[in-house]
Amino acid sequence: MEKIFHRIRRRISLPDKAAAKKPSAIPAHLPTLWLLGKTGAGKSSLIRAITGRSDVEIGNGFSPCTRSSRRYDFPPEKPLLRFLDTRGLAEADYNADEDIASCVQATSAVILVMKAEEPEQSAVIKALEGIRKSGAIKHLLLVHTGILLLDDELQRRQAMTHNQHQVESIWKQSIKSVAVDFGAVGEESVGVEELRAALADFLPIIALLSTREEHATVEESCFVPLRNDILWYAAASGGTDAFPIVGLGTVPVIQAKMLHHLASQYGIAWNKKALADFVAALGAGFSVQYLSRLGIRQLTKLIPVYGQTVGSAAAVVISFCSTYAIGRAACKYLYHQSKGEVVSEQELKRLYHQAFNEVRKVKSRETSIDQH
Repeated sequence: MEKIFHRIRRRISLPDKAAAKKPSAIPAHLPTLWLLGKTGAGKSSLIRAITGRSDVEIGNGFSPCTRSSRRYDFPPEKPLLRFLDTRGLAEADYNADEDIASCVQATSAVILVMKAEEPEQSAVIKALEGIRKSGAIKHLLLVHTGILLLDDELQRRQAMTHNQHQVESIWKQSIKSVAVDFGAVGEESVGVEELRAALADFLPIIALLSTREEHATVEESCFVPLRNDILWYAAASGGTDAFPIVGLGTVPVIQAKMLHHLASQYGIAWNKKALADFVAALGAGFSVQYLSRLGIRQLTKLIPVYGQTVGSAAAVVISFCSTYAIGRAACKYLYHQSKGEVVSEQELKRLYHQAFNEVRKVKSRETSIDQH
């Protein structure tokens, strides 16, 4: 075991050039929102509302995924979430099987986007019927868009009820729905926060992507632009720790690359001494606990049946959370280092545990959703 720990320490203390290399792999199975809706239903507006990217347009920045669909990964540089848009709904020979296959290996939800004033939804309903028969995707949300285009409240309610009934008659059960109006340029939107909350019930990672909260300190404001980067490294770390032994080598390497990246954002040279100083700042015993827990996770995954299910799922969650927590603590440490200031061991530990628990709630919910 001592030899294994020595190898891990060497991996964590990567030479500058090795640590500087950008990880090339996108997490294997990105959480996916599959958007089904007619042209003009508001799919681009929905993506803009969720991502905060005003430049998103269906077809602009999207990459081919299957013969009938396109994908948009967000954030583009280090993606954490995928949007899938189906182009061929109106085509008579459209078959949903290929698009279903591209979704089933990730935590996925189908988002039906229907403009309230448009009762003719036969193409969407036909695609939905194929999805239901496959039994591969369990999570469905109906988004009624353009609700303010119908001035009369009774008429608006009747229109939404009609589309709701169309969907539920195919899905064979009641469906959660959200009513929104994204508004024209310069106009205020309606229902967007309710939409985000509903989507987070299916894909909890969405709850972590918001950057609009108030920040009490300058340090927190500096951290927020880096949070998505840290989440990306956390997802990559968790994804590699699903398999026995593999995480023993890959998790420390990914975390080392993350630390090098974060240090560069704060103008701090990152090397073996800088790593040693950071570990020391976290307090005596941190590195021993880190290495011990990493080793135990790998051994647990070797247990027949249990290790390959419960053990692997737990390893994914813990690696994700610990990578995020290390990144958050590192940002605090690096910020004060850039100012020539010292941050206490107690504060770093408090922040580490706070960050770990914050994302553990979200990641545990995601794991629970996957299993149902």
